[in-house]
Amino acid sequence: MLHYLNTLFPVRYTAFALLVMGFLLSLFTMVAFHVGLFWLLVFGALVALGVFDLTQTKRSLLRSYPVIGHLRYMLEFVRPEIRQYFLESDTEATPFSRSQRSVVYQRAKGDSDKRPFGTQLAVYGEGYEWINHSLAPTQVATHDFRVWIGGEPGDGGGASLAEAGACTQPYHASVFNISAMSFGALSANAILALNRGARRGGFAHDTGEGSISTHHRVHGGDLIWEIGSGYFGCRNADGTFSEERFTANALDPQVKMIELKLSQGAKPGHGGVLPGPKVTQEIAQARGVPAGVDCVSPAAHSAFTTPLEMMQFIARLRRLSGGKPTGFKLCIGHPWEWFALVKAMLQTGITPDFIVVDGAEGGTGAAPLEFTDHVGSPLQEGLQLVHNTLRGVGLRGRIRIGCAGKVVSAFDIARLMALGADWCNAARGFMFALGCIQAQHCHTGQCPTGVTTQDPLRQQALVVGDKAERVYHFHEMTLDALKELVQAAGLRHPHEITAHHIVRRSADHKVQSLAQMMLPQLPDGALLREDLDGLPFIYRNSWPQASANSFALLNS
Repeated sequence: MLHYLNTLFPVRYTAFALLVMGFLLSLFTMVAFHVGLFWLLVFGALVALGVFDLTQTKRSLLRSYPVIGHLRYMLEFVRPEIRQYFLESDTEATPFSRSQRSVVYQRAKGDSDKRPFGTQLAVYGEGYEWINHSLAPTQVATHDFRVWIGGEPGDGGGASLAEAGACTQPYHASVFNISAMSFGALSANAILALNRGARRGGFAHDTGEGSISTHHRVHGGDLIWEIGSGYFGCRNADGTFSEERFTANALDPQVKMIELKLSQGAKPGHGGVLPGPKVTQEIAQARGVPAGVDCVSPAAHSAFTTPLEMMQFIARLRRLSGGKPTGFKLCIGHPWEWFALVKAMLQTGITPDFIVVDGAEGGTGAAPLEFTDHVGSPLQEGLQLVHNTLRGVGLRGRIRIGCAGKVVSAFDIARLMALGADWCNAARGFMFALGCIQAQHCHTGQCPTGVTTQDPLRQQALVVGDKAERVYHFHEMTLDALKELVQAAGLRHPHEITAHHIVRRSADHKVQSLAQMMLPQLPDGALLREDLDGLPFIYRNSWPQASANSFALLNS
């Protein structure tokens, strides 16, 4: 029947035809009886839309289904919200599950984070993990767990060592801090709330590569100044590194550490461009670029081209900062490039004070889908490789390791410290504390909660005083939960957690500790021996081919 009708008149135009009939009928009633103006305007507008759909050339669907085809785009627009609120289960992590988000919201508000009636996780399913508890639990005095970065007070030799490029101002960092998110990516109110919360809680706030804005300075919270390939906040007019401008910012007492960004988990190996219309006067002032002009962040650094040059640049930054802890952040890619950096440390005697390993699951930076899904090592593998390599060359005791990648709970922190991290950073976790609902409109400027937008009206949704308290409470309650895990395991500090404490159920239903499943931990100095037999393949194959003189393979 429909097929026959379609030969007489295309059925797909039925809705449009009914609208035309409605328009003609309302036009008749308006002319004959002087009523129906409202319906005349409504049907007139819809008919005009239908005519536009039939004549436009960009969307085939609308040419075939005028007017009614817009329903498809409306449903597509609200699909993430429909799925998030009505369809997905509490444990589906896409990218964060409702259970993960809920625990952040509850802790940020200071509400109870307790769960009744048992776990919702499939404890016999593949990938289930737990931490083994002790029959002799401990009592830990405080949840304010900290780690010294850059040595400890009394280790240095004052100004002379700072002038020589050594760290003389070690930082006593919390084991849980705010990861790199730039002003420009985040709103002014979001930066203000994060820094105010960090100030109250005594933890660090990473600036992101967008440099230090006026909003970072208002409340005086500790800053980790991240320097990317665009050298924002410390650049010359041509985009090269400026010692003078770097020194002016780095000597600010609010800046506690200097972090050189090599790559980030969201889009490793990919530069970025902030279009000119988005480069406001505030953003331009923070970054040291002209307002209204495209702001380019290159994929590679111009201040160095080899591992040896990079180590010299690290020492230069540390000296110019007055001896503050200086390190770098990277997402692990080619293993030989990482090995080349380590060999440069050995050859020059220059070591960073810290290394932050960013996992490919990181996601605060919008990126092409291929980069989001398929570029860079996930945090677990990257962290293990960095930790093991530093052990293998005897440098692990001198270099602290931070990490970032989907950290929202105390178990996340405990697990990553078991794999070798000294501290953890979180970006999206603190975004949730600010009120983020995972709408995933971060790159559009239309964030519904005012977190990732420069729209002054949308920013008003985020009240700084209230959200700063939530940032503080999320940090406090997460560390309190970490303290309870440490006590239950019979330990005194999270740094005592090892891969032997965390257990995982694998695909074949075997139960093994992470120490049994993961890359074997190298003995101290194992990579300094001539004979690498017995070491994992990645070291036997790539370590001999890495050179401190180049990021390329020796035989390439």
